[in-house]
Amino acid sequence: MDSRPRKILIADDEPDILEIVSYNLGREGYEVYTARDGNEAIDRARLLHPDLIILDIMMPRKTGVEVCEILRSQPAFQDTLIIFLTALSDETSQIKGLETGADDYVSKPISPKVLISRVNALFRRSNHKENGKNIEVGNVVIDPVKFLVNIAGQDVVLAKKEFELLYLLASRPGRVFLRNEILSQVWGNDVIVGDRTIDVHIRKVRQKLGVDCITTVKGVGYKFEM
Repeated sequence: MDSRPRKILIADDEPDILEIVSYNLGREGYEVYTARDGNEAIDRARLLHPDLIILDIMMPRKTGVEVCEILRSQPAFQDTLIIFLTALSDETSQIKGLETGADDYVSKPISPKVLISRVNALFRRSNHKENGKNIEVGNVVIDPVKFLVNIAGQDVVLAKKEFELLYLLASRPGRVFLRNEILSQVWGNDVIVGDRTIDVHIRKVRQKLGVDCITTVKGVGYKFEM
């Protein structure tokens, strides 16, 4: 097991937030780095390859959502954990952030205890998934370590949440997963997302795979079958 300290990059244009969050995560034993705008966040992420990135949504030069989209489009950041910092009333940005591949969001004003709890929970979930086994169904191979899907010898790269959604459905071919189950197991109980988020991710997975393997059970949920 890797015993090195987990690296966390925090990007926010408010110095007070950077100081408070850095201090509290540092006390937890994390190796913490900071960025003050979107462009710097991208540059530092590419240099440091952090295990987790905390992004303020409203940043100068590039927003947190734009940073997330850029990083998630690159294979090196498919399995990087991402948390958004959002205003309490900014529900649209929260939904947009989750749809672009964020793992969680924390509302401002920030409670250090809540943030640390979310960070620790994400790392626990990540450790559990890293220990998963390959799933092979027909000519589809799903590798949870490399976050890679291979279909008839061709690799398909999915965004992190898209992959986790596919992996969950394919873990029990033919079984119908209820929407609440999908939300709980892919996004976690602490993250509030709606049916629209699931539908968007399902549509993207179908488009990228190019094979008809996810069936909608109207009013109930989804199932994987070849």
